[in-house]
Amino acid sequence: MSSKSLSPVAALVSVTVIGNNSTGDMENNTKAATLKAGGVHHHYHHHHHGLVKRILNIALVCVAVTLASLLFYIAVFPGGGPSYDPLFSAKSQDPLDAVLRNASMKDKTIIVTTLNDAWAEPNSIFDLFLESFRIGNNTNRLLKHLVVICLDQKAYARCLALHPHCYQLYTQGANFTSEAAFMSSDYLHMMWRRIQFLTSILEKGYSFVFTDTDIMWLRDPFPQFFPDADFQIACDYFRGDSYDVNNLPNGGFTYVVSNKRTTKFYNFWYFSRQAYPNNHDQDVLNKIKSDPFITSIGLKMRFLDTKYFGGFCQPSKDLNLVCTMHANCCVGLDNKVNDLKILLQDWRNYVALLTPPSSSSSGPNSNTTTPPTTMPSWTVPQNCSTSFQRQRHGRHLL
Repeated sequence: MSSKSLSPVAALVSVTVIGNNSTGDMENNTKAATLKAGGVHHHYHHHHHGLVKRILNIALVCVAVTLASLLFYIAVFPGGGPSYDPLFSAKSQDPLDAVLRNASMKDKTIIVTTLNDAWAEPNSIFDLFLESFRIGNNTNRLLKHLVVICLDQKAYARCLALHPHCYQLYTQGANFTSEAAFMSSDYLHMMWRRIQFLTSILEKGYSFVFTDTDIMWLRDPFPQFFPDADFQIACDYFRGDSYDVNNLPNGGFTYVVSNKRTTKFYNFWYFSRQAYPNNHDQDVLNKIKSDPFITSIGLKMRFLDTKYFGGFCQPSKDLNLVCTMHANCCVGLDNKVNDLKILLQDWRNYVALLTPPSSSSSGPNSNTTTPPTTMPSWTVPQNCSTSFQRQRHGRHLL
């Protein structure tokens, strides 16, 4: 058996046995030599032999202890042991930790989105997403807290050209570069990889707002979040009660506080995919949102009102209140891009009608505005409203 296969304790035992055997052999050899030499110098050789034996025993014990200590060190510190060199520590640190730390708010909250090459192309979804932050009401300042999780190399390169906080997520055996067909194996893999990754962020102690990239940020959403909830999620269709589990949630927008309850919940959500194969994360959430396990861990779940967090399924009707708008209930990248461009123009038209604050009621640095007397409305969805019907016999793409 090679020494590599031995535990430190086993190695110590082996070395000790070998040492004892070696001592015995040498003792026998010494006795034989003494008998052959005759008895003239018997007393001298006897004294010399005892001294040699003691020295060899001490030396073998030292070797055994040193070897066992070395093997124990290797077992505990397989990478070569801890180092206090800050340069070594920086190199060995997970790059994600640095990205999260640099983007974090003071309370360890970040905003997270995912991106692949198809959505990262110029004049596509990612450009519109970033533009919404820049033209939204009090949203531009939130960009410094946005972490973009890139699912392929092209998306990562594009992200680095536009944004400071980018991280490339490697998934063995997966290719998320192209536009994923709705409910295809690539699509399902991508959705569940997202849940798995968000779980790891919670385990690192970071709270997050997760947002799909096809969600336009028009107002700061944080004032509309419930202060006592662990897990808050937007809805395709909101029934009027934020506690009602019969609301139809949409996993594209969530606000999650990092704690033991949410970590357990996300792990439960992820492993529930095995009970419901060939379902994406949102469908599985609908199946488990009333599960007794959620009550047993004490998770506080709330559903967000589409009045503030709207989408093409159920648009926010009041542009004075809307925070985000999602290109949900829509398939096809081209359909989404077309309608989101129209949506941002609707928002610009609304902002242009806002009356600047009067100097008597607001200070020079005030961000307050007066709503227009004639309320504009959304002119979307357009292409998205018939996207499922038009692609019923073709590819259903997100």
